[in-house]
Amino acid sequence: MQPLTSNDKFLIIKNIKNFILGLEKLLITFPKKDIFTKNMVYVDALDVLELVTKANYESRVDIKKTYQIDALAKINKIDFYLERAYKFKYISERQCMSAIRDLEKINRMLYSWCNNEK
Repeated sequence: MQPLTSNDKFLIIKNIKNFILGLEKLLITFPKKDIFTKNMVYVDALDVLELVTKANYESRVDIKKTYQIDALAKINKIDFYLERAYKFKYISERQCMSAIRDLEKINRMLYSWCNNEK
């Protein structure tokens, strides 16, 4: 596996931003009675963006790794929220699979970056 370049790191951020923009359209379908989950999905997605940005600018490897691992954990939470939304029929299977595919792409990129840090 090749180390990620600076452009690749910004590509992760770009993909996260695109995911968040797509997520906004998806969250409209959540009912008002489940506003908590709706808010958690959005907040965690923004947290992923913040953590990846911090990791990108951090020079200390141990702290950078912590940000990366925290971002990976948030991605797993978002994945669970999306599965839950599908289970409760807030979103369709197609919507769920599309969002999860985008999330998996971000997850793979971040995981690769995390493993290639020295």
